[in-house]
Order: sequence, then C-alpha cells, then structure tokens
Amino acid sequence: MSTPQVVVVMGVAGTGKTTIGPLLAARLGVPYAEGDDFHPQANIDRMSAGIPLTDEDRWPWLDAIGGWAHGRTGLGGVVSCSALKRSYRDRLRASAPDLVFVHLAGDRALIEDRMSHRQGHFMPTALLDSQFATLQPLEADEAGVTVDVAGGPEDITARAAAALDALGRTPPSPTRPSPQA
Repeated sequence: MSTPQVVVVMGVAGTGKTTIGPLLAARLGVPYAEGDDFHPQANIDRMSAGIPLTDEDRWPWLDAIGGWAHGRTGLGGVVSCSALKRSYRDRLRASAPDLVFVHLAGDRALIEDRMSHRQGHFMPTALLDSQFATLQPLEADEAGVTVDVAGGPEDITARAAAALDALGRTPPSPTRPSPQA
C-alpha cells in the first residue's frame, strides 16, 4: 500500500480478527488495536451472559473505535471490529472516511469449531447464530476485501495483504465489486 491506511479487520466472532489483525499490522508496519478493548464493561457482561448487543449498546463502542481510527488517519493502523452491519461501518467511516475493511469470512462449521477451542474469551459460541443473522457483507461501494479464513494464520494474512495491495492499485468504485481473496 502506497500510503498508510487504517484497516478494520471485520467479521463474525471466531473468524480470527484477534489473530489476523496483529499479523496484518506487523506485515504493514503499523500499530494494531484490539476492538474488544474499546467495549464498555456493560457490553462485555452482556455478551458473557450470552445476551446479544443491541445497536444502542454498540454505538459508544463503534464511536471509540472510530475515534482511534481518526487519530491514525495518514499514519496507518489496523483495528479489529466485527462491523457486522453496513450501518456500523458507516458509523466508523463517519469518524474516519478513508477506512478500508478486510472481511474475514468462512464456513460456519469451521468458525464454530475454532470458537469452541478458544480459551479465556467472553463471546460464547451460542451467540454465533445471532452474529451470522446480523452480518451484512461488504457492498460494492465499500472500500474493502473479503478474505476466506480457511488455512493457517500466515496464509490468511498473506491473502489479506495481497488483496489490500490489489485494492490500493485499483480503488473500488460503485460500478465494480470489491476484490475477493
């Protein structure tokens, strides 16, 4: 990428945002921020109890992430954030208009299997259905790429970096869909 951009690594729980985000940031030579760290404790308590967040619960969290992204404008950075709905991504772009999204996507069974082997994370696998029900994939007019989460972290990171590089050479337009990796 020719200029440092702020990249949001997005997707449902269990796709590897917390694993791929730091790897991608290291590859791009920019700082990484863990999106879960921006949640107020009340949100973590709700999710830990298996209660899906409402949009109202998410707005302060998204605003905090957007503030971080705005502060990294022109400097670059990578932040993880589920960003499941278009309205959430629009809210993030309201703070940092030049955000680029890397949507980590994959087979539900693979993602559930990965979630079942995580330790110490507050998001239970019981919320995976609500995450998939809420997910609105990137649209053609959104700057971003979709990357399959099959394979190991290094492979996924390499695909994400290559897709971002290709995106940097040919910015998306409303008439051309985002590149798929």
